Amino acid sequence: MTSAASAHVLHAEGHAATRAVTRLSVGVAVVLIALKAFALGASGSVSILASLADSALDLLASLGVFFAVRWAAAPSDEDHRYGHGKGEALAALVQAGLVFASALFIGWEAVQRIFDPRPVTSGYWGVLVILISIALTGWLVWMQGRAMRKSGSLAVAADRAHYAGDLAANGVVLIGVISGTFLAAPGLDAAAGLIVAVWLFWGALGVLRSAADHLVDKAVPDADRIAITTAVLADPRISGVHQLRTRMAGPAMMIQMHVDLEPTLTLDAAHAIVVEAENRLLAAFPRADILIHPDPRGRAELHEPPGVETLQDS
Repeated sequence: MTSAASAHVLHAEGHAATRAVTRLSVGVAVVLIALKAFALGASGSVSILASLADSALDLLASLGVFFAVRWAAAPSDEDHRYGHGKGEALAALVQAGLVFASALFIGWEAVQRIFDPRPVTSGYWGVLVILISIALTGWLVWMQGRAMRKSGSLAVAADRAHYAGDLAANGVVLIGVISGTFLAAPGLDAAAGLIVAVWLFWGALGVLRSAADHLVDKAVPDADRIAITTAVLADPRISGVHQLRTRMAGPAMMIQMHVDLEPTLTLDAAHAIVVEAENRLLAAFPRADILIHPDPRGRAELHEPPGVETLQDS
């Protein structure tokens, strides 16, 4: 199987994995909302209120990811020549906003309860529901990790980071409910809710940074750029790489560059060398979209705007 064919198969497997795990994410969010709403009605715990509010926003975020990964998987068209991959970054950006809102709401409610503690009742139900929530969320995070390894989806990564935060937050909520029920310390329950709010806020910052990097076309890490030039220069007929440009569009890496070739090569020979270089890159980065421009050695023209730094290897 050629590198291009292998890349196509990986694309298909990755899209199938993201579609399946986003359906699972929506289903888990619905179940958790129902369980936590019951537990809140039975206990009145601010920790469970915090967790319920977070699960409600989880559902909205998961629905956004559900539709975003399907739109992002659509092939390129006349209006979107680079595909629709940035739809995943937009979904992650919306997720970050929802998590920020959740953190503010939970933090405000927790501060109020710290100054005006309220007893936690029927804590046994609360403890049971949170234990079930931890089990379901842990299973979902594990499934999302598997999907990420297959697809490299930014939206699924953001969703997983959110649910991983929920997993830890549920542990804090469990401590809060136990404290309010069995230790007669409702202030600890409120403090647990405040810790959840801070945790969510910090997680949202990470999602926001990742989404923003994609939307502003930040270059891939230096290690990947070095791997790209190393793969291309593995052919001694290519004497240099310059004007390397990289960015991410969802799970797809966009790679553009100019390479230096012997000026006396025929067009067919230069084309064959470039195709071989593209296949080496696809072997290392199966989801890459690659454009290589051959230049006659010593006669390359600068096409970068003034002040733009480029990677030069010769």
